[in-house]
Amino acid sequence: MSRRFAELDWQPTPIGDISLRRRLEPTLKVAVYEVLLGEEYLMSSLFTVAEEELARLALAELDGDALDVVVGGLGLGWTARTVLADPRVRALDVVEALEPVISWHQRGLLPGATEMAADPRCRFVLGDFFALAAQGDALGPRAPERCDAILLDVDHTPRHVLHPSHAPFYTPDGLRRLAGRLVPGGVFGLWSDDPPDPAFEAVLCQVFARSRSHVVSFANPLTGGESTNTVYVAVTG
Repeated sequence: MSRRFAELDWQPTPIGDISLRRRLEPTLKVAVYEVLLGEEYLMSSLFTVAEEELARLALAELDGDALDVVVGGLGLGWTARTVLADPRVRALDVVEALEPVISWHQRGLLPGATEMAADPRCRFVLGDFFALAAQGDALGPRAPERCDAILLDVDHTPRHVLHPSHAPFYTPDGLRRLAGRLVPGGVFGLWSDDPPDPAFEAVLCQVFARSRSHVVSFANPLTGGESTNTVYVAVTG
């Protein structure tokens, strides 16, 4: 396999073939890890600022220690690792629907994955986050009935979802069920690839005591300019 490109894993899943590959980014001369679902790019280690900010911005809303956190969507692990970097976090359950993604971390195929998998506070949960949230079930076998924070990074945006079954989650009823899994003053955080969506902001205002849309900017070496993502942060009453 070329030193410039390597397919580290490829496996079929219920929603399509998923692959993890590593390539040398010629401009920056750094290794870049990418996840593809079929021919569709899902994520890249070249752009991780917003995934990290999802954890930082949400946890910044919380006081106290011994925080119980759930992350929906493991991906390349940047949000989960940033959660674990906060010493106030007591337990982190990461709910991931695709077994291969969990396997990449357990096998140490990604930078920092071995340390995260070995952290006693961190538990990987194989499951459909959206189905669990809709049913009102615990978001992990050892997760508390109510969590301090629930962070989600699965779909591209609340409108551009990876599967039609995810769409009801982003409605008032879907978010009310999620809010019921949070402690008073608990935080819901959501990553989105698009600019702030006024319609979705209005839905958040219906359900939560307060919410804010953070536009996260980062350098884009592929364009030579700047790109943005959005992090929505909403707090229960």
